[in-house]
Amino acid sequence: MTLRVPAALSRPFEGRKGLIAGIAKVFAIIVALPLILTPIYAFVPPVSTLMLWSGITGQGMKRDWVPFDEISPNLVNSVIMSEDGQFCSHWGVDWNALNAVLDRAGGPSRGASTIAMQTVKNLFLWSSRSYIRKGLEIPLAYYADFILSKRRVLEIYLNIAEWGPGLFGAEAASQYYFNKPAAKLTPRQAALLTAALPNPITRNPAKPTRYLNNRARNIEARARAARDYVGCL
Repeated sequence: MTLRVPAALSRPFEGRKGLIAGIAKVFAIIVALPLILTPIYAFVPPVSTLMLWSGITGQGMKRDWVPFDEISPNLVNSVIMSEDGQFCSHWGVDWNALNAVLDRAGGPSRGASTIAMQTVKNLFLWSSRSYIRKGLEIPLAYYADFILSKRRVLEIYLNIAEWGPGLFGAEAASQYYFNKPAAKLTPRQAALLTAALPNPITRNPAKPTRYLNNRARNIEARARAARDYVGCL
């Protein structure tokens, strides 16, 4: 005897199967695209998901890609010492920093992210905070750190980081805020740009608040002591 399930009862199960299949396809794309594109980005200037979203939503997309050697060492030192002091010594993820931040209330924050994690997040993921996004960042950061040189990871990051609405990359930011190329940034200007990174939509490096000035002073002092921290570059 064959047991037949009434059509009315089978529809919800079919709907769930379709939903699960759809989620699986989306997840597969999220995983597959970085695996394919990351090796290509070793040679080709990438465009991030945030840049695409900014262009699609009408905010604009200003970015002038420049090679690593055309970005001031002042900015390189400031960003590393502020965003990821162990950049040269870890393999994409700084577990000591990550565990310290994950133990706090409120979920993962920017403070838990290495430069490699921020780079893959900007390239392939979304900006809102969540444990799901953080969980995807970790293997992608390891993969990017394995495939790309440290110099290339930082070069990509500095060319896709958001520094204002529709404003991406060190060159565009330097021209916009200080009317000079990124290669000519002073230690103070580099520190101000770095201080704006955690919240670039509301922080203006050219018109710093007292808080931004104080933060920039601390970053500038740390950048002067970079030395071995940037030895891999």
